[in-house]
Amino acid sequence: MNEQLLELMGRFKTIIHDDLSLEMKQYAQDFDVPIIQDQGLELMLQLLRIKQPQSILEIGTAIGYSSLMMARHLPNTYIVSIERDPKRYNEAIAYHERSTIKEQVTLLEADALEIANEELPIQKYDVIFIDAAKAQYQKFFEKYEPLLKEDGMIISDNLIFHGHIFDNNQKQSRNLKQLVRKINRYNDWLANHPNYDTLLLPIGDGVAISLKKKIK
Repeated sequence: MNEQLLELMGRFKTIIHDDLSLEMKQYAQDFDVPIIQDQGLELMLQLLRIKQPQSILEIGTAIGYSSLMMARHLPNTYIVSIERDPKRYNEAIAYHERSTIKEQVTLLEADALEIANEELPIQKYDVIFIDAAKAQYQKFFEKYEPLLKEDGMIISDNLIFHGHIFDNNQKQSRNLKQLVRKINRYNDWLANHPNYDTLLLPIGDGVAISLKKKIK
């Protein structure tokens, strides 16, 4: 995306920051904590404003930035967020305790692939947001898709992965190559899913929006 287009898109800002969210962004930058990019967040929040979900399930809390931002911009939405890293979970708890939205969000310390769906505080969600271990995206989708309401939406972040999915650079590490292959497989799987229509947008780090098919 060229600089002129980025500059133009930057004029259309809908995110409302406060000192806490700016502090979280700075912390993520300083300590290489992966959080959703501003453009991806703008897109997601606009979709959620249209959708007006009652409930969101987030897979991958990190430090709690995206759950905090969703809750602040959607005051009538309840969010459940799962994080397996104890350090990140505790950081998210600490940040949310300082916020005005802590009653809107339930943070769970658990491996999202191991926790039983029945252990979640609610059993049906309007939106599922996948932003955790990229190598496991398909498993996350398959595990939690049964909890999606009939008219629900699944959002997957980081599917362009800093452009690595287009890079055939032989100097990539073995681990990076393996991760890129898994992301590409997930993209192919989403594109050909028999029960979902998915649109992948080159915004932020690549955001996919998946809706259940309703063709008669």
